[in-house]
Amino acid sequence: QEQLVESGGGLVQAGGSLRLSCTASGRTFSDLGMGWFRQFSGKEREFVASNGWRGTNYADSVKGRFTLSRDNAKNTVYLQMDSLKPEDTALYYCAADRSGGGWYSSSSYDYWGQGTQVTVSS
Repeated sequence: QEQLVESGGGLVQAGGSLRLSCTASGRTFSDLGMGWFRQFSGKEREFVASNGWRGTNYADSVKGRFTLSRDNAKNTVYLQMDSLKPEDTALYYCAADRSGGGWYSSSSYDYWGQGTQVTVSS
């Protein structure tokens, strides 16, 4: 079973930056679609960004501020978050998709990281 380990969350002031990392093991990493999702308190998990054979995609709310990248040699996907806003405060999850597409729906993903908290203060 694929295991995903996340790091990089924390507390940052508005306008600042954070870089999340997600490292995978147990499968050929280059074949996996990878996604980032976030969950606000009391809300359903929502799409943030993804990468796979469909390309790299971003939610409108983060486009131009967040950048997904991956290093297949390190089995790691990153989410660089710039110009952070208090509205970005959420629990962030990485996910792996065996089909490799990098879909928008959380139900398309097979493996999930443990989540890392991002809190943006005013």
